[in-house]
Amino acid sequence: MGYLLLTAGVLLWAFSHLMKRFTPNLRAKMGDNGGKIVVSLLAFLAIYLMVKGYGSAERIDLWYPPAFMTHINNTLMLIAVFLLNLGSSRGVLRSKMRHPMLGSVKVWALAHLLVNGDLASVILFGGLMAWAVVDLIKINRMTPPWVPPVAGPVRNDIIYAVISLLVFGVIAYIHTWLGYSPFGG
Repeated sequence: MGYLLLTAGVLLWAFSHLMKRFTPNLRAKMGDNGGKIVVSLLAFLAIYLMVKGYGSAERIDLWYPPAFMTHINNTLMLIAVFLLNLGSSRGVLRSKMRHPMLGSVKVWALAHLLVNGDLASVILFGGLMAWAVVDLIKINRMTPPWVPPVAGPVRNDIIYAVISLLVFGVIAYIHTWLGYSPFGG
């Protein structure tokens, strides 16, 4: 039952986030606010299904990642955390990347695939990576060429980097609190 819930959650997440691009008429009929409410509700349900499914899925190992992957994972996670809200930053780096949040999801998923060799992780992280890739391709095909925003001062990038390090620390603490040591051991 865990794998069914997990797969349904990943598919529901992808559907709710791709609805605007693959079924624009359906999404438009919902209206702006109504559509956002529906997408939000579907996304929360998807997260619930993914968490419940991942937690209850029987462990089936596909490979056994070497211990050094933990260090690669942590480095990639720092990058993922930095990219996550880079779109809100007003520094130089924001003017270098069109879709930093989708980039963050792809880096986050890759990082977790490197240290989790079980089937549930492949479904969860691989599925979310696939969604991010499809979404990025679809957005780039549907929207006009990107015009980078005006670069802000480097000081904003430094402030954003410090905030990202703090957020990474909180995420690591929460992982440790939940019993998943992000630093090995």
